Amino acid sequence: MNIQEIIAKKRDRQRLTKEEIAYFIQGYTKGEIGDEQAAALVMAIYLNGMDEEEITDLTMEMAYSGDVLDLSRFGTVVDKHSTGGIGDKVTLILMPTIAALGVPVAKMSGRGLGYTGGTIDKLESIPGYQTGIAVEDFIQNVEKIGISLIGQTLNLAPADKKLYALRDTISCTESIPLIASSIMSKKIAAGASKIVLDVTCGSGAFMKKKEDAIALAKEMNQIGKLAKKETVCVLTNMEEPLGKAVGNSLEVIEAIEALNGKMESDVEAVVTTLGAYMLKLAGKGNDIQANQQEILSCIQSGKALKKFKELVANQGGNVSYIENPNQFPKAEVILEVQAMQTGYVQEVKAEEIGRISMLLGAGRKRKEDPIKPEVGIVLEKKVGDFVKEKEVLATIHAADWESAEKAKQEIQKIDRIVSEKVEKQPTILGIVTDEK
Repeated sequence: MNIQEIIAKKRDRQRLTKEEIAYFIQGYTKGEIGDEQAAALVMAIYLNGMDEEEITDLTMEMAYSGDVLDLSRFGTVVDKHSTGGIGDKVTLILMPTIAALGVPVAKMSGRGLGYTGGTIDKLESIPGYQTGIAVEDFIQNVEKIGISLIGQTLNLAPADKKLYALRDTISCTESIPLIASSIMSKKIAAGASKIVLDVTCGSGAFMKKKEDAIALAKEMNQIGKLAKKETVCVLTNMEEPLGKAVGNSLEVIEAIEALNGKMESDVEAVVTTLGAYMLKLAGKGNDIQANQQEILSCIQSGKALKKFKELVANQGGNVSYIENPNQFPKAEVILEVQAMQTGYVQEVKAEEIGRISMLLGAGRKRKEDPIKPEVGIVLEKKVGDFVKEKEVLATIHAADWESAEKAKQEIQKIDRIVSEKVEKQPTILGIVTDEK
């Protein structure tokens, strides 16, 4: 067996065996197969695809290419993952709620890259919060209070990290077999026994079209089934940002408000739907509507907020910032963007808002770029809202006047206001399970 033969097989649209996929992944991870040969195979996969068994074999080989976390001591652990979006502070609200309802939460999250935000960057905007703790402490935290949220401290799926970087350099990112195996390999390596996926769709998501999001969801469901990891995919709308805030400490503040019972309707829809399926997979109830009410009741009772405070305190964070969010550092410049006419907001492109926030310093172009926790955008009006001329559309939080003014001009270009009434868009676009 050699890599040239494997490349030739996929070039000629033949299926690869489990042994051939293992040979490639192990060789590439160890550096025995070079980038140029890996690139040739990735391009062949991109052009010719893979069947379900090939994708599952690729996923499992990547998952076991490094460390694999064993969470079996906690029984059923349901992990949640989003395929990326703008203003996505769901983990900060949902995971403490799930933990407060008795489902163990042991979650490793990533940093943001580009215009999509990262949960770890948001948590690190809370003074003192430690995301880089040892795995032993991570496990101990879950045993102690039922929840721990940390960065990826283990060497999880190193083959995926190499392939992901390679795909980016050769324009092979938009491949459902490669995306599905990338996401699922990390989830399996992180120790989840069951998985709920938030598959975002629209301008601010990786999948712009609903049919592509459905295809990706079906593929990940199938991987989960073959890997014996029950998986549910929730399709969510990312044409406009989720909630009001885009930016790290701004999103933490919005999450705190949500845990205090003041939650934006689109955020509530995503939190309760994902949470309802997490409870179902954890064996806490099969009635989705009842589970959604259970999520809301947990938040309204204050139990979810209490669990969030426990999480923050247990990982070195200053809880007083959760109790009084006004303590979070403010941006040097806060500038309002006013509507230039009266009418209804027709469009707030999530991708553009994310791009503007990144330029303000809320995101990073490269992994090594620093983050400015306090900067970002707060949307006062969203699609379907009525707005009067000179009424505030958004508030910019910037490090200086130059970037604030530039962001203001950009937002005024992309926020479309029309005279006819505009219907609000649905937040939940569908559910994909093993049965569907």
